Amino acid sequence: MSDQAFIDRNIGLLGRISDALWRKPSMLIFLLILPPALWLGIIYLGSLFALLAQSFFSIDEFTGQIQYEWTLKTYGELFRPSNFDIIVRTVVMAAAVTIGAAIIGFPVAYYAARYARGKWKAIFYLGIMMPLWSSYLVKVYSWKLILAKEGILNWLFETLHLSWLLNAYLSIPIIGGNSLSVSVTGTFLVFLYVWLPFMILPIQASLERVPISMLEASGDLGARPSQTVRHVLLPLALPGVIAGSIFTFSLTLGDYIIPQIVGSSRRFIGQAVYAFQGTAGNIPLAAAFAVVPILLMAVYLWIAKRKGAFDAL
Repeated sequence: MSDQAFIDRNIGLLGRISDALWRKPSMLIFLLILPPALWLGIIYLGSLFALLAQSFFSIDEFTGQIQYEWTLKTYGELFRPSNFDIIVRTVVMAAAVTIGAAIIGFPVAYYAARYARGKWKAIFYLGIMMPLWSSYLVKVYSWKLILAKEGILNWLFETLHLSWLLNAYLSIPIIGGNSLSVSVTGTFLVFLYVWLPFMILPIQASLERVPISMLEASGDLGARPSQTVRHVLLPLALPGVIAGSIFTFSLTLGDYIIPQIVGSSRRFIGQAVYAFQGTAGNIPLAAAFAVVPILLMAVYLWIAKRKGAFDAL
């Protein structure tokens, strides 16, 4: 076969393939989706199923060896007081960070959606996105220094002669510590700073979809500004708030670096997974702990879908 005949044959084959894909666009979509679907199904979902399977095994307390027999014993260990406290502590922190981010992020997002124009809107996006461009560890260690006894925050309290107030606050057993850098409050502040952009941006996108005419109509009908916010603006912006809470809640649930660096001696779920899997070698218990955020987020996402949160993403 000559070179020209070989080229003509390949062109004809490519032409027939192109014609078939043009006639059946669903086949083209299938071929485009197939590679990422295989990666998702084999790598991501496969690892999740392997994790789930490990959680149904147990560990021999005498030999320390994993017993590959199906049992719910490991899940029962999650309800021990020490382990259950870890779960409750993590969920409470994730809820507190989510609520705090919503309270702080809503006014910022509202200003950006209603009043920021031109270069000011560009400055807004730059200010929100810039912290995301820096290293995660750099931000956490920076806050470690800010919250330390020798940090700028403690210096500010001393300068304003308010160090007694900070010491009184840190003396509270539940939230206190030697300094803010090793307290529950410090952990909360760092979580709030790191995940706040993930709350602001969905709320801002949701508020931009609220017609200004609806707010004006509420005022024309005699509603006070507070009533307009409560009965008109908040319900319409709720999908954006829930969309942002998906990020803040889930990211706080699974994080172990912030509690490890800026936290107290009280463990979170991420730290428990790391400790049981690495130091203790109790992989079944670590897997059971890792399943907890998955179950919590599955319920949370179901509720968010019912509230229309995905429309704001």
